[in-house]
Amino acid sequence: QVQLVESGGGLVQAGGSLRLSCAASGRTLNSYAMGWFRQAPGKERELVAAIRWSGGTTRYADSVKGRFTISRDNAKNTVYLQMNSLKPEDTAVYYCAAVRQIIAPIKASDYDYWGQGTQVTVSS
Repeated sequence: QVQLVESGGGLVQAGGSLRLSCAASGRTLNSYAMGWFRQAPGKERELVAAIRWSGGTTRYADSVKGRFTISRDNAKNTVYLQMNSLKPEDTAVYYCAAVRQIIAPIKASDYDYWGQGTQVTVSS
């Protein structure tokens, strides 16, 4: 079992930055691909960014490319999402997710473990 706990969310003005962290316990993350998802009210959960188990290869939603960066520190068992140039449309609950495989999937249903989420609110 993997337990994931997100932190770093909050209220920020448009154009600002936040860094989300996802700390894992129960297993070391170096065998898990990781993803960050978000869900806004009335919308489906969508992939924001993902990273393979060794780091390196990443993927991003078109809406966040050039603004968000996913990274991982397997020694600290933590995954990060640096979010810059935030927009009001980035407002959502952000979740990290893990699956024990090399490549990070796109679909939420392909992930096995989820955190409880952290709220990000961007004011205009």
